[in-house]
Amino acid sequence: YPTDILLPGSKLGWDRKKNLTKTLTSWASLTDPSSGSRVFAIENWTVSHGLLSDTGKPIYRTGPSYSNLVDITETEEEISHSLNITTNVNSISLLQMSYTGSLQLVEFIGGERHILFHFPMDLCDFYNTCGDNSYCNTSRSCACISGFQPGGQYEYAWSMTKSRQRCVRKSQLSCRETEFKKIRNMKLPDTQYKIVDTNVG
Repeated sequence: YPTDILLPGSKLGWDRKKNLTKTLTSWASLTDPSSGSRVFAIENWTVSHGLLSDTGKPIYRTGPSYSNLVDITETEEEISHSLNITTNVNSISLLQMSYTGSLQLVEFIGGERHILFHFPMDLCDFYNTCGDNSYCNTSRSCACISGFQPGGQYEYAWSMTKSRQRCVRKSQLSCRETEFKKIRNMKLPDTQYKIVDTNVG
């Protein structure tokens, strides 16, 4: 039961033998160690990943930077993530779910605390910031992907301060298309409602 901190050697995720789910739960505040509203959990969808939520609403879904920090185990007995960090006598690293809603990789060296990584890092890291058929660009604003344009009714984006317009097709989908549009530097969709074929290159 890791509370708000994952230590090296510990695991987050699903233990199917014990029917146990291990998550990180933030403190209620800086001075109140009772359970807060922010939870970091490992989702056991088709492709496992970390999902940070606040009072049950998804805030942030992990990406490639997070994957570099952890070892991911997916077997019939468990789906787990553990820190991929070597510790020594001079330093210790841990993953902490902060009461502010930030997942932090913290290193202690000689009593000093250093934050090595934190998630989310900017607006584009927030879960579903821009909605369907759109992306968050380098200027941290939403844009429609190629073949789509702003249109349709507005929807409220809870992670942003104002409503956003949906991106709709410029033309009808053609079944005669022979190529997919390649879009670089994107997170893959979550797999809760998607089908993933891991054998496709």
